[in-house]
Amino acid sequence: MTDPRPLPQPPAGGTRTRAVLVIGGGASGNAVTILLRRAGIAVDLVEAKPDWNAATGSGITLQGNALRVLRELGVWDQVSASGFAFGSLGVTAPDGTVLFVADDIQTGGPDLPATLGMRRPRLQRILIDAVRASGAGIRLGTTAETLDEDADGVSVRFSDGTEGRYDLVIAADGLNSATRAAIGIADKPEPTGMAIWRIAAPRPEGLERTDLATGGPAYIAGYCPTSEDTIYAYLVEANRERASIPPESYADEMRRLAQGYGGFWPEIVKHIEDPAQVNYTWFHRLLVEGPWHRGRVVLVGDAAHCCPPTFAQGAAMSLEDALVLAELLTSRDDWDDQLLTEYHDRRLPRVSMVVDASCQLGQWHLDGVRDADVPGLTYRTLNALKELP
Repeated sequence: MTDPRPLPQPPAGGTRTRAVLVIGGGASGNAVTILLRRAGIAVDLVEAKPDWNAATGSGITLQGNALRVLRELGVWDQVSASGFAFGSLGVTAPDGTVLFVADDIQTGGPDLPATLGMRRPRLQRILIDAVRASGAGIRLGTTAETLDEDADGVSVRFSDGTEGRYDLVIAADGLNSATRAAIGIADKPEPTGMAIWRIAAPRPEGLERTDLATGGPAYIAGYCPTSEDTIYAYLVEANRERASIPPESYADEMRRLAQGYGGFWPEIVKHIEDPAQVNYTWFHRLLVEGPWHRGRVVLVGDAAHCCPPTFAQGAAMSLEDALVLAELLTSRDDWDDQLLTEYHDRRLPRVSMVVDASCQLGQWHLDGVRDADVPGLTYRTLNALKELP
C-alpha cells in the first residue's frame, strides 16, 4: 500500500513553534489538523459538539479523489478495510430493471478504487483517532466566541471563558459557519429546491454497487454499499417545509416514497421502521467566490462551499481544501495575504466546476428536462478531477 506523501517541513526561521486554531472537527478540520501536526505545527482543534459528531450520519460515497487525500492522511488502510469499494454505476427503471451499467472514472488514479462507500460514523471515528494520535490539542463542546486580530496574530476567547493566541485561525465550522459571518463574509447557503431522505440498512445479497433510478415517486432513488453487511439508501424529492413533516413520521414518509421502486428496494423498505434513524436534509448551494480569508482567519470545506451530493464530491472538495492549505502553510516562510490568496485562487476553479455541475444535475430534474446531457456533464466533471488539486 502506498505510504502518505511526506509534506515539506516548515522552513527554519526562529525557535517559536507556529500555532494554529482549527474551528470545527468535520472532514476538513480533522484533515488539516493531521497534516499540520505532521509538519510540527502546534494545533488546537475546537468542536462545538461534545461527541465530535462521532455517531452522526448514515453513509457516505467517496470517490477516488477523496480517497487520494485520505491516503495522504495515512488512514487509507483503515478506510479500505471499513468500506466497500466498487467501480461501476447502474441506472435502473423505477421497477428495478437495469437499463445500463457504466464504469466509474478513477478520479484518484489507477491505484485507488473509483468509488468506496462507508458508514459515515466509521469515517469520522477513523479521522478522530488520527487527530488524537497527532498530538493536537482537542476541546469538545467548545466554540470560539471572539476573534481579535492584530499585526502578529489572533487572540481568541472561547465559550468556556479561556483564551488562546494563534498565528492563524482555520474556520472549518460547516455550512452555517459562525466564523464566516463573524469575519464579515456575507455569503450564505441557499436551498436548491431539493431534499434527500437517507437511512442505513443491511446490505441485500447481490447489491454490490450504486444503482440510481430516476422517475417514480421521487426524482432519484439510490443506494450505496458501505461495508460487507451494510448500505445506505436515499430518495431525492422536492423540498418541503420541515414544519409540515413531523419527525415521528419520517419513517412513514420515506417508506411511502420507497414503495414506488422495485429491484432491491422491497428488501430495503423492510428496514425503514425507526423514524429516529431516518435523516431528512435539504440540498443547499454555497460558493464564496471572493476571498476565503480576512486577515489571519481562513475558510475551508463547507464554510467556503457546498453543493448537492449529485456527484458525491462534497467531502472530496473539503478534504482537498485541507490538503492544499496545509501544503502551502508547511512550505512557506510567510503566512501572509499572498499565501491565503494563492490558496483561494488554486481552489476556486475546481470547486466552482463541481458546485455548478452538481447544481445543474439537480436543476435538470426540477425542470423535467428529459434530453439533458447527463453523461457528458458527468464525464467532463469527473475526468477533470483526475488532475491533482
